Amino acid sequence: MGHVAGMEAGVAEGQPGETEVAWGRVARRIRVPLGFAFAAFYLWRAKPAWTSLLIGTVIASVGIAVRAVASGYVEKNRVLTTTGPYSYVRNPLYLGSLVIGVGFAIAARDVWIYLAIALLFAVIYLPVIRSEEGFLRSQFQEYDDYARRVPSLLPDTLLFRQITNGFSRGLYFKHREYNSLLGAALMVAALVVKILWFPG
Repeated sequence: MGHVAGMEAGVAEGQPGETEVAWGRVARRIRVPLGFAFAAFYLWRAKPAWTSLLIGTVIASVGIAVRAVASGYVEKNRVLTTTGPYSYVRNPLYLGSLVIGVGFAIAARDVWIYLAIALLFAVIYLPVIRSEEGFLRSQFQEYDDYARRVPSLLPDTLLFRQITNGFSRGLYFKHREYNSLLGAALMVAALVVKILWFPG
């Protein structure tokens, strides 16, 4: 389980309810196969143009960079990560994924893809975030204080200072975060093929 924290809890003790915890576990198990299914749906529905592909790729690249930097700080289940990008937002990995999703949605130019991404984030990723937050609260006494100081998904500032100080290339490769870059490159290539051979 990654060192990603969740949204502020909505029950009295600051913990997700039993039903929410159960769904969070289910969501963690199904998000990967759902991702493959969504990729197929995405390629079927996408109507990219050169301009939308360029804009979307630039935005997605920002998300890939955010995930790459964040992965170089995470030591799973050992310490609560609060440095680097984690000093600005509790969920930089999920923030990066969200930015990547926005980028590819722009590239696709299809309203059903926009809706599907919003639904996936609300039904799958938000429950996973809350579930992981509960885990971190149970493991680290300092988590509540950290959660009060640092926002969940959207940083309070865009002036990021020393965000890569302490970055570990070894952790980046250990977590195989390069797969995000490879997956995005393959998707861009597929969109180029669609523009060239399957226009409209």
